[in-house]
Amino acid sequence: MRSSLPKVLHTLAGQPLLQHVIDTAQALNPSQIHVVVGYGAEVVQEAISGQRLKFHSQKEQLGTGHAVGCALPACQPDSVVLVLFGDVPLIAASTLQAVISGARQKPIMLAARLPDPSGYGRVLRDETGGFMAVVEQADASESEALISEVNTGVLAAPADQLASLLSSVSNDNAQGEYYLPDVLGLARQQGIAVEVVVTDDALEMYGVNNRAQLQELERSLQCRRADALMDAGVAIADRQRIDIRGDLECGVDVAIDINVVFEGQVRLGDGVRVGAHCVLKDVTVSSGTDIQPFCHLEGAVIGEQCRIGPYARLRPGSVLANAARVGNFVETKNTTFGAGSKANHLAYIGDTTVGSNTNIGAGTITCNYDGIDKHKTSLGDGVFVGSNSTLVAPVTLSDGAFVAAGSVVTDDVAGQELAVGRARQRNIAGWQRPAKKKD
Repeated sequence: MRSSLPKVLHTLAGQPLLQHVIDTAQALNPSQIHVVVGYGAEVVQEAISGQRLKFHSQKEQLGTGHAVGCALPACQPDSVVLVLFGDVPLIAASTLQAVISGARQKPIMLAARLPDPSGYGRVLRDETGGFMAVVEQADASESEALISEVNTGVLAAPADQLASLLSSVSNDNAQGEYYLPDVLGLARQQGIAVEVVVTDDALEMYGVNNRAQLQELERSLQCRRADALMDAGVAIADRQRIDIRGDLECGVDVAIDINVVFEGQVRLGDGVRVGAHCVLKDVTVSSGTDIQPFCHLEGAVIGEQCRIGPYARLRPGSVLANAARVGNFVETKNTTFGAGSKANHLAYIGDTTVGSNTNIGAGTITCNYDGIDKHKTSLGDGVFVGSNSTLVAPVTLSDGAFVAAGSVVTDDVAGQELAVGRARQRNIAGWQRPAKKKD
């Protein structure tokens, strides 16, 4: 990867490669997950800690067989051991279930058929189609290199049987390493049947060895997610230009324009439209809402028939009731808008409660932070705040209050009152503009 970050911590669809593998393993309900760490061990352990994992250190990288040997003594002898790889992130739990289902008495390996098998160990079969061995590409003959069925590296076996076979594996090969797949050939030599489960989904077994492969896997996964959404009725402008880095749930007739990024948990109701170049993170959007281009929404809850943006930023704690409007270059934080209320232009509204049908004029800001503490601003129903006003919290504007444009409001405003908080204008007759001095 040519990076200071360990490979398995590079992200795919918003989470580390290794986390994808752990999540899939957890779906199989294992008694224990063992993680063998080598390069960057401390960084890896810190990144994925707190998930009921047991770590084992591989101080020297002497091959996959050696790596498994680092963890195998900690496995129960009567258990089934499933070996996965931290840089092969997209194997489905259903595929792995097929691998482990028959592994109580014998080893079972996962193979795949690829149009281009370059870089993978080839699966050798006998004249009856039975498994014979796996030969790594570096050790393969010219005819063996033409085989398209490859070893994914994933296998399952009884723990005691795997330990016995692994003890006989040697490093007499081109790489001088202990290859895990060698246990399969040894099993056959000892009269132990080896079963092969084959996947035809190449995406499941692709590993990552460089940034180009990571990007290719990212695009393939995102296109697959986009296809699933379109099959469910979502209109996506370009399947190549969408990023789902979490969990996205959509109602019917949702439309998503180009270059939209979804992170965390996002829920879009029926008929929601998301414009180009938006980022939505941990957001719930109710039906009929229109999110214009270039908006950033995080930790927000949006009601029905709202209009947001373009260029709006809703930060965590923002809640919009039905038909609220937050327009261009408006930022909200920890703020609730009532039904039909709006801030259409160039405003910052933080730590504020806004009633229904209230209008906040362009250039308005709430001064919610005094350098030490945050303070609340409260606007009632039907309040009108004129353009370029400053509301210094804590302050309350009751129902029907009106703030004149350009005011600095430091005191509460009662219902139906007009607040004017600005210096009196003076017009100076005969005033002369400054003139440039002559050289």
